[in-house]
Amino acid sequence: MPTIFTKIVKGEIPCYKIAEDDRFLAFLDINPLAKGHTLVIPKKETDYIFDLEDEVLADLNIFAKKVARAIEKTVTCKRIGIAVIGLEVPHAHVHLVPINNIGDLSFANPKLSLSEQELASIAEAIRSNL
Repeated sequence: MPTIFTKIVKGEIPCYKIAEDDRFLAFLDINPLAKGHTLVIPKKETDYIFDLEDEVLADLNIFAKKVARAIEKTVTCKRIGIAVIGLEVPHAHVHLVPINNIGDLSFANPKLSLSEQELASIAEAIRSNL
């Protein structure tokens, strides 16, 4: 059964797309820790990030770096934190989260509730900085 991320890749579920190429997709997390919280995934469904081929894992990080730089230009923060949890969706992905201190990257923190308009505006702003 395809994951929710595979359904997003196929266009069956909408997303707030940030960047895409033939192998990777970046889109806003709809339950973000911070404005600009973005998920970066390989399009090919693989459950565990360390099961990705070395080249794919390296290229995923290079793709994520470009997206992180665009987020930094868009959202006021000290850094872009990166986290790989891998339990919530069985599809390899990294979280790019704007942070100002180490506690900002805790997934125990309350999630923001952003409107569709806010999410669309943030996505557009990040895309404009790619």
